[in-house]
Amino acid sequence: MKHLVSISHCSAEDIMRILDRATLFERNPNRDFLQGRVVATLFFEPSTRTRLSFETAVCRLGGKVIGFSDASTSSSTKGETLKDTIKIVSNYADAIVMRHYLEGAAQYATEVSPVPIINAGDGSNQHPSQTLLDLYSIRQTQGSLEQKTIVMVGDLKYGRTIHSLIEGMQPFSPRFIFVAPKELALPEEYRSYCREHNIPFEEVTEFTSEVIAEADILYMTRVQRERFSDPEEYERVKNVYILDRELLRLAKPNLKILHPLPRVQEIAQEVDDHPAAYYFRQALNGLYVRQSILSEVLGIEVKN
Repeated sequence: MKHLVSISHCSAEDIMRILDRATLFERNPNRDFLQGRVVATLFFEPSTRTRLSFETAVCRLGGKVIGFSDASTSSSTKGETLKDTIKIVSNYADAIVMRHYLEGAAQYATEVSPVPIINAGDGSNQHPSQTLLDLYSIRQTQGSLEQKTIVMVGDLKYGRTIHSLIEGMQPFSPRFIFVAPKELALPEEYRSYCREHNIPFEEVTEFTSEVIAEADILYMTRVQRERFSDPEEYERVKNVYILDRELLRLAKPNLKILHPLPRVQEIAQEVDDHPAAYYFRQALNGLYVRQSILSEVLGIEVKN
């Protein structure tokens, strides 16, 4: 049995195997590998892309989906513990996909679950399936993952997709430019991670055409209102960076813009038809990668 809790638990070989398998699903996403199997999706936090792409992945592989998209409809509102929820649901499902508002919730679930757990996001900690689809998108658009300059913009403090992608890119010799206001700067633990792994990085507060000109990948993020305890602090930083076409005037021909979505105002809609815009296709890639992840944790071999 395998779990997917953190991208840091995946070796470079694991990552490449999952991405290679995803290319097979991109060629043909409709297969019957999950015939007779049930996957539970337990979303204690709201989700559109992650939940629907996992559920679509199950359906296109011939499986069935159970679960909830609103924790208020579950027995957690009656005081049921996460342990009890996992123990009960594991009686009904062959694997559990879970999003939770508490950091470490997915790791805890693996300790009590007899079936594989896939972390669909735990607080501001990790989002490994998003990282794998980000890596897939980078490889598809750049030809490889090696030695790419990635400019990360916006909420670097609470952004679990940012934290996961730093770790996911580590085996592939990246360079990072972190763009954030001081209130949303990258946590020290991830700066230390970069230093420990000899990953070059710089931090800036100004979002300019010159910064974008250095990027192979421009990774935009929204400022996450739900992570702020102080509404005034959120109001100060919510629109601090907005990407428009003018900012892209010096971009490299190979630049691609990624965003885990949803966006609010950080990418102007005029950018949507720019050749560098890739975020909607990035979301589609999530289907193929999540099919591959399900195959990975359930030990399903895919040959072609």
